[in-house]
Amino acid sequence: MRPPIRLVFHWAWLSLALLPAAAFALDYRSVSVPRGIMYDAPSVKGKKLFIVTQFYPVEVIVDLGEWDKVRDKTGSLAWIESRQLAVKRTVVAVDRIDVRETADASAPVVFRADKDVALELVEAGDNGWIKVRHRDGLTGYILANQVWGI
Repeated sequence: MRPPIRLVFHWAWLSLALLPAAAFALDYRSVSVPRGIMYDAPSVKGKKLFIVTQFYPVEVIVDLGEWDKVRDKTGSLAWIESRQLAVKRTVVAVDRIDVRETADASAPVVFRADKDVALELVEAGDNGWIKVRHRDGLTGYILANQVWGI
């Protein structure tokens, strides 16, 4: 006798839930060259869609070795040569943000970052705050929901 379909469906969801968490981890990288070229296909013969600047974060969706299909902050998908990406993690400000001295909303402001400014991710905290570094060397803390790339 076959089990009811409902039972099979629940077993399928349970088996997905038991997969290792790493299988669902997001893979963010940053553009390592001054001008990263985004293509519509994994080839330099593909159509050039747009250019992103150095340190801009992208989420790797597909890794083909020499080419990566990536998603940017706007949700756009494109292909970029893998050699143009670094493992170094960066984030971009969603709006203008205050970067604080400590992980506290009442802490003094160290500097302000404008919308779309890339900041190096120094440390991801578990309390909703992350430590970032500006390319000028200034460091501080911001709330993770103020940036894209986490």
